[in-house]
Amino acid sequence: MKVVALAGGVGGARLAHGLQQVLAPGDLAVVVNTADDTERHGLLVCPDHDTVLYTLAGIANRELGWGIAGESWAVMDQLGVYGEETWFRLGDRDLAAHIVRTARLRGGARLTEVALHLQASLGVPTRILPMADTPVRTRVLVDAGWLDFQDYFVRLRQEPDVRGVTFDGAPAAAAPAEVRDAFASAEAIVVCPSNPVVSVAPILAVPGIREAIDAARARGARAAAVSPIIGGRALKGPADRMLASLGHEVSALGVARMYAGLVDVFVLDTVDADLAPAIEALGLRAVVTDAFMTDDAARARLAAETLSALA
Repeated sequence: MKVVALAGGVGGARLAHGLQQVLAPGDLAVVVNTADDTERHGLLVCPDHDTVLYTLAGIANRELGWGIAGESWAVMDQLGVYGEETWFRLGDRDLAAHIVRTARLRGGARLTEVALHLQASLGVPTRILPMADTPVRTRVLVDAGWLDFQDYFVRLRQEPDVRGVTFDGAPAAAAPAEVRDAFASAEAIVVCPSNPVVSVAPILAVPGIREAIDAARARGARAAAVSPIIGGRALKGPADRMLASLGHEVSALGVARMYAGLVDVFVLDTVDADLAPAIEALGLRAVVTDAFMTDDAARARLAAETLSALA
């Protein structure tokens, strides 16, 4: 089965890893959010891409959910000595990807080409595809004004309430050919349990991507989404607080409402089983299962159950 997954952040990376485990090599493509990319110390950092990359390569720091296992921080410590900002922590091994990425982009390569090079270098069989080759940047509105996403997410530790979200550069962006080709051959589409507001919505905001999903479904491909909200809470990140402050219901049903018309199947955890009838009233098939991805086996099981629901 040829599968395209939409992902951003830790939850998305975990399900993408489960999909990679159960699919044949080369049958999975992951379209990743690039709207939280940022420039630090003169280097382009792609947090969502790299979280997916390191997870699928088997080198991710599982305790933190981001970065590389066994990381050291000598460069950050020395930058602090020189008076540089160090609130956005970059590990010594992690820096290598940002150095290679920035140098190749300055040499004229597209972001997608650089991403595929990094994946091949780490032996990842899955194509991890940036949603756009041109910059798209998430900005969030808080009571004090507009903030770049990483200022909100890392520097301020997601503490301010989010009143609005915008994706600068999205209208002028375009889905790369590799992304369009992946959807053109897809037999199934999976929206991973990523933040629907700042991980999935930026992907869908890129011209050509929503149209590619609609075209794939029109020719028979089926789509599923896995809820990032379990028991009214996000397992990782600020999705629950962000949904609340933006006026959405903080539940699997609230997320299902956001995805109605985009997917055919909605996967939710057993603790939310009572929401299944309301989700099916939206025109979605509700699949109730254990959605906690506690280890590799749980990731693979959830991936297999999600794909089975699309068969």
